[in-house]
Amino acid sequence: MEWFTSSELAGTPGMPTTDRQIRNIMKDLASSEPEKARQREGSKATEYHISILPPVVQAALLRKAGKVKVGGMTLDLPKPQAPRYCKEQLWANWSKANDKAHAKAKDRLKAVQAVHALVANGSTLMEAYQHISAEFAIAMPTLRRYCAAVKGFDDCDWLAVLVPKQQQAATESRAARLALVSDQAWEFFKADYLRREQPNASVCYERLKLAARDQAWAVPSLSSLMRRLELEVPKPQQVMLRQGEHALMQLYPPQERTIEGLDAMEWINGDGYLHNVFVRWFNGEVIRPKTWFWQDIYSRKIVGWRTDISENTDSIRLSLMDVCSQYGIPREITIDNTRAAANKWMTGGVPNRYRFKVKPDDPLGLIPQLGIKLHWSSVLLGKGHGQAKPIERAFGKGGLEQYIDIAPGLDGCYTGPNPMAKPDNYGERVANAEDFLRMVAEGVAMYNAKLGRQTEACRGVMSFDQAFAQSYAQATVRKASREQLMMMMLQAEATRVSQHGTIRLEAGGAIASRNNRYYHPDLAQYAGQKVVAKFDPQRLHEAVIVTTLHGQTICEAECQDKVAFGDTQQAREHKRRRTQFVKANKAAALAQQGMSALEAAALLPSISDEPAPETKVVEMVRPVALGNAALAVQPAPLAASQPHTEPAPVVDYEARYIAANELALATLKKSRI
Repeated sequence: MEWFTSSELAGTPGMPTTDRQIRNIMKDLASSEPEKARQREGSKATEYHISILPPVVQAALLRKAGKVKVGGMTLDLPKPQAPRYCKEQLWANWSKANDKAHAKAKDRLKAVQAVHALVANGSTLMEAYQHISAEFAIAMPTLRRYCAAVKGFDDCDWLAVLVPKQQQAATESRAARLALVSDQAWEFFKADYLRREQPNASVCYERLKLAARDQAWAVPSLSSLMRRLELEVPKPQQVMLRQGEHALMQLYPPQERTIEGLDAMEWINGDGYLHNVFVRWFNGEVIRPKTWFWQDIYSRKIVGWRTDISENTDSIRLSLMDVCSQYGIPREITIDNTRAAANKWMTGGVPNRYRFKVKPDDPLGLIPQLGIKLHWSSVLLGKGHGQAKPIERAFGKGGLEQYIDIAPGLDGCYTGPNPMAKPDNYGERVANAEDFLRMVAEGVAMYNAKLGRQTEACRGVMSFDQAFAQSYAQATVRKASREQLMMMMLQAEATRVSQHGTIRLEAGGAIASRNNRYYHPDLAQYAGQKVVAKFDPQRLHEAVIVTTLHGQTICEAECQDKVAFGDTQQAREHKRRRTQFVKANKAAALAQQGMSALEAAALLPSISDEPAPETKVVEMVRPVALGNAALAVQPAPLAASQPHTEPAPVVDYEARYIAANELALATLKKSRI
């Protein structure tokens, strides 16, 4: 193309970007050679020959068209050749080969490069073949085959070309070399072997042979079937069919989280651990205790724990109280979504898998009341997700079991991690509860003090204690007040206020309908409503703190004791208190009335008879007929529902009353006589 308009030249190197400026320049360039400007056919635009353009603009236009001007000739630029081979596929084959094949390819590359180096220095090709074959101990036909293989490939790809093809060919032809098996026999074996019961392959093979005897199936050896299974059914699919979806999920690499941006006591997580130790508890029962541990996520230090018969609300609540009293209130908490950890007294007001919808009359839990953001650990496919909580690693190998359960002080008390791994001295001794709690405290201290922890905060040098202390000294920690600690110390129970202003507590479960009744005058205001009573389980006969469902304190209600049926002294005392209650509330009620009902009635406006409104249109009454043919007016007959009755006689009630009194006096005198 040799002719260009101003719009086609816009933006070309050496030319302006606007049509107007280009038109002015082109008019000046074509003024000396007017034949180099003409009107484009079929258009009003003026086009100009390339020869009047500056050399820079000409070169740019020719390069854009794939041409170049040499002297007085315009030549086409050589087009890049299409790729002769796929580099990606070539190196993909390299990556599939093993280390042995890589080593052979490197040796072959050295020989081929040596041949090309000798030829480049003036040697003939045959001389180079002879010399290199003797130098590298390679047969000449083999060396020539190597050199021919790299012909047409770039030098940088020779290594991938020289990879031995035996392994790749064996892999590709593996399916073709498998032993023959009938389609139905193969499906029978897969249906039997790939089950959740995980049957043994040898037993499945025996059943296959029994079925093949009657069906005339071709059945190879068991090893051939297992090789076919490995080739046709990938490992993840085998895990899914034999072990389930949860096991398949565990094949996916876990997510790694960083503690960057966290401080000590900013985020903690907790979980319960069942000890593998026999302990005689305080009630005399031999049990395996369970301890609830709180761990700081930043440093991995165990910051609080409580041991009990089982994982329950009390151990979680009291261990959290220990953490808050010693180190402060954390900002966020991660716990399991279990019944004990997710109960309403700890987490009320926060939805979980047992409490999808928060009811308006549900009490606010202890953790939300403290301003702690609650996180639930994941429950995937019906099972817990231990990777979500760092404290799970403290229960694994080399964890708290080694520091507590297998401590020398508990020798003979260890049960083993499972029934199949019992020690030889199983059941030899039972530890006392006091000794066991002391061993737990010592084990936690040793666990926290171990140096060289391989964590992000410890960096293989510090202990959990040191990492915690280093960050805790610079962190902003919320300290717990006395009221908050008291709130964590007390248990809570939701109850409804009766019409008498009393509440009843079962204190965690009534036995033989036993419960306690508490009263305070302020509770009458909440009759029929739900409230929360907080109490010390060891002092149930003392006062309890009553709050609203949102944590606002109402009063301290006193326990009301039952009295004997014939106790007159208690009856008089009860009557005295009831009289005081009535008098006090009566006086307060009268004080509320600044105006009597009669005074209020006197202020109402008087109501007069309402005048009838005046009509604008009046209709004349017209008789039915006129003249002597009109019917006489007859009285209206009585309706059936209104029968005719005689007028009622007048009764003298005063005379009847006097007569009745005289009759009564006469009867009384007669009975006395």
